[in-house]
Amino acid sequence: MTSELKNSKLQEVLENIDKVMIGKRKSAELSIIALLAGGHVLLEDVPGVGKTMMVKALAKSIGASFKRIQFTPDLLPSDVIGVSIYNPKEMEFVFRPGPIMGNIILADEINRTSPKTQSALLEGMEESSITIDGVTRKLERPFFVMATQNPIEYEGTYPLPEAQLDRFLLKIKMGYPEPYEEMEVLQRAQKTPPIENLQPAITIEELKTIQQEVKEVFVDDTIKKYIVDIANKTRIHTNVYLGVSPRGSIALMKACQAYAYIQGRDFIIPDDVQYLAPFIFAHRIILKSEAKYEGITTEEVIDRVIARIPVPVQRLVK
Repeated sequence: MTSELKNSKLQEVLENIDKVMIGKRKSAELSIIALLAGGHVLLEDVPGVGKTMMVKALAKSIGASFKRIQFTPDLLPSDVIGVSIYNPKEMEFVFRPGPIMGNIILADEINRTSPKTQSALLEGMEESSITIDGVTRKLERPFFVMATQNPIEYEGTYPLPEAQLDRFLLKIKMGYPEPYEEMEVLQRAQKTPPIENLQPAITIEELKTIQQEVKEVFVDDTIKKYIVDIANKTRIHTNVYLGVSPRGSIALMKACQAYAYIQGRDFIIPDDVQYLAPFIFAHRIILKSEAKYEGITTEEVIDRVIARIPVPVQRLVK
């Protein structure tokens, strides 16, 4: 399959999601970037804006198995990763897999469960494997977690610790639709939901091939230095208590490779870095208390940092 054909298939995936989600093209594209880069997504927004629907549409568009985990205060780690149960007939323990054993995992309202259960996702997200009773089991590829959380409800919630936030490649806020977009949502809601008729636009094997090709997208040393400079400036910024980790720098580079691939390029340009940096870095930065009091956001800090760093001007060609 040629690169042009693969790219057209990715555009078909986006168009598939457009049939279900009105006005959420950017969120869909960012989700695909994370999928191609082998990362995971944190969707943070108020209820009812379509977070769950977008995850389902993505799973259907790539013909992947979809599993949903509804996080609640009483959820146990074994409810997520699975458990070994003794079978008296066979006189041995039999493993019963949890919902984490799938391709596309929706971790719904992840901040409603305890840190112990939240951490049950960590090994799977980082290592693509889980360990139960001393046995390590590899997760089927692709393995992609999209976690949702409600930013306005704090009672009975457990904020994600920095170590777990750092596991998410990017964080997306979907936002409310425009009035004309909401009118279209109402029109579609009168009929059969579009998601019922979605057909896969790409196969799992094709997706795996593309994920490998994304890793080959050329990254010039000037671009790597640009990414490192941005990350370093966040660590010494006067408003920042904790800056971006090296894992964040790697995440930005991988996301830029995936974005360049979607755009039909085999190399990264500075514009890719500038566009994706807020989505990759914002949730990895902890502001000082006085900065929060003044209403400064992590996105503003990133914008100021980028504005002060010279943009690489070398022509980036292989």
